[in-house]
Amino acid sequence: MEEKEELLKLLEEKEKRKKFNRLYYYDPYNWQKKFCNASAEARQKLAMCANRVGKSYTGAAELAMHATGRYPDWYTGHRFDKPIKAWACGMTTQSTRDVVQSELLGDAKNPEARGTGALPVDCIGTTTRKPGVPMALDSVLVQHYDKYGKPDGWSNIGFMSYEMGQEKFMGQTLDWIWLDEEPPHDIFTQCVTRTATTGGFVSMTFTPEQGKTEIVSAFMEDIKPGQYLIQATWEDVMLKKDRQGNVTQRGHLTPELVDQLLAVYSPHERDMRTKGIPVFGDGAVFPIHLEEEISYDPDDFDGSLPVHWPRICGLDFGWDHPTAAVWMAWDRDSDTLYLYDCYKQSKATAVIHADAIRKRGADIPVAWPKDGQQSDKGSGISLAEQYRDQGINMLPDFFRNPPSVADEKGNFAIEPGIQDLYQRMENGTFKVASHLREWFEEFRGYYRKDGKIIALKDDLMSATRYAASSASRYATVQNDSGFNVKGNLKYPPLGPGVAYSG
Repeated sequence: MEEKEELLKLLEEKEKRKKFNRLYYYDPYNWQKKFCNASAEARQKLAMCANRVGKSYTGAAELAMHATGRYPDWYTGHRFDKPIKAWACGMTTQSTRDVVQSELLGDAKNPEARGTGALPVDCIGTTTRKPGVPMALDSVLVQHYDKYGKPDGWSNIGFMSYEMGQEKFMGQTLDWIWLDEEPPHDIFTQCVTRTATTGGFVSMTFTPEQGKTEIVSAFMEDIKPGQYLIQATWEDVMLKKDRQGNVTQRGHLTPELVDQLLAVYSPHERDMRTKGIPVFGDGAVFPIHLEEEISYDPDDFDGSLPVHWPRICGLDFGWDHPTAAVWMAWDRDSDTLYLYDCYKQSKATAVIHADAIRKRGADIPVAWPKDGQQSDKGSGISLAEQYRDQGINMLPDFFRNPPSVADEKGNFAIEPGIQDLYQRMENGTFKVASHLREWFEEFRGYYRKDGKIIALKDDLMSATRYAASSASRYATVQNDSGFNVKGNLKYPPLGPGVAYSG
């Protein structure tokens, strides 16, 4: 009897510790780890996320680490070796209390919940009330510990709201600012200024409900060194199981809950709510609401697609914007394309890119666009020929749409290939390996304005179109002698401007 009572006490104590020291037990998703660890190099960070993925608690947990000096083993980002001065900010004073303050200290409206947020209860010191708003705090002192676990002072976290105006954000110098929900641009710039002299950080967590704002555009289309963007979707927090019922991905969203939520959202806002994609112009080029619809788990194939499926590579040239490539396998029985790998790198030579392509199979045919005919100003050798010189199996001629998808605008129009690819997505004959995060990030930001596709961060999408539209014509199967095209077609070296009519 005594043993049972002792065991019960131990279990109760364990639950109490988990309740009042959530930071110690914090087990983040992969996207949350990447966002927190990005502070190793980035001073301005943005987690632009779907609803219901845990973005606010991510911001709170990250701030709690720095305020307390208690860093988990998985953390590889910037570490403060002293107490910090920080702000935690929200849209209004009330929302700051209900979300930001509650995520840090526990439910603001329940005094007994103090210590059930990201800040451990034993680290919470003196709090200062904010006049005029019941239960709202103006600031909180947080015990900081050195690397040896000894207390070495008090961090100060102030609670701010955007409705206070940019003037209230002037004057102070801070080490860390957490902005939950998108701030007005003038307040964002003030926060950057407040952290400039200390070498501090601005961390933002929000769903882009205001559309293509100046902040969103800057991080998506013109990101600078020292800035970092991550987009988390429902796919990142979805509970997934294999055919035997074994959990393959932990998550707090279930398919049943997803169906309930989608029924509430109107069609025009689903991409924003489920993927963290702002509403750009006329919307997404590929309006697929759940990425699970077009993704596949490589483990379903024991990590390797069948060797008898023909392969094709699509390549898009770049310099300031990245050179990008994708690799596909074609299941001819079901006419399904499987995109199993991708590559993306800017400001590198053909030698560097060719090495990456060669490592994935030098004999796999590569579909490439018309600008590959352009010659290098120094050597006079075309881009395509430079890759051939590196042993890459470039197709004899640049990409043209196949007759089946060409339209009245000719063989170079983008739309026919886009529509063919979208049709494949809808009927289930185009799949992408679920771990290819770079591909999905670009996929989410591929949008139209005034009916036209915006050619920004579309490198992998272009490479995908070249490969998908070329697969049935040029994809090859590997046998004992390597990859061979139907009929053992040979590719003679072609100079710049030479057209291929085969």
